[in-house]
Amino acid sequence: MIKLVESMVGEHPARAVLVGSNDPQAGGLKKAAEMGIDTFAVDHRPFKGDREAFETELQAHLDAAKPDIVCLAGFMRVLTENFVRKWDGKMLNIHPSLLPKYKGLHTHQRALDAGDTEAGCSVHLVTAALDDGPILGQARVRVEPGDTADTLAARVLVQEHKLYPAVLERFAGGSTDPIILG
Repeated sequence: MIKLVESMVGEHPARAVLVGSNDPQAGGLKKAAEMGIDTFAVDHRPFKGDREAFETELQAHLDAAKPDIVCLAGFMRVLTENFVRKWDGKMLNIHPSLLPKYKGLHTHQRALDAGDTEAGCSVHLVTAALDDGPILGQARVRVEPGDTADTLAARVLVQEHKLYPAVLERFAGGSTDPIILG
C-alpha cells in the first residue's frame, strides 16, 4: 500500500487521505503516519462472527475521511455486499493472479500446480463476488523453471508495485480503460 501512496505525487489526480488496516501492527500504518497521512486500524479478531459490526467500524473511519476512491491492498477480509454497495464503482483491489484465474488464496502455488507458463496480478473494481469485477489492469510475469510459490510471489510483487499506481492514476483521472504490463 505504501508504494501506492508514494506514487501520488506531482500531477497525479489522487491524494491519500487515509491509510487503514485490519492489523494494528501493520508496518504501513507507521510509514503513512510518518508521511503525514491519517491512519487507523480496526482489528477484525474481536469481531469474530460479526462482519457487520467490523464493517460499521471501518465505514465510520471512511465516512470521517470522505475518500473518493478506496484502494484495497493486502486486505484479506471478505467484505459484505452491503459494504461493497456503498463504494460501488469507487473501490479497487489488487489480486496476485491473472483474473479470472485463481480467485482467493494460494494463487502462486495454484499457478505452479497447473503448469502455467505465466502468472501475474490484476487490479479490478470490487464487487460483492470474491475477486470478481471489471479488470482495470494486469501485469504478466513469466513462470521460470524451478520457481517456488515464494520466488514467483516476489516477482509478481514487483509488478504489483508498478501496476496499481498506474491503474489508480488512470482511474482517478476518469479512465477505466485496462492497462496491460509485461
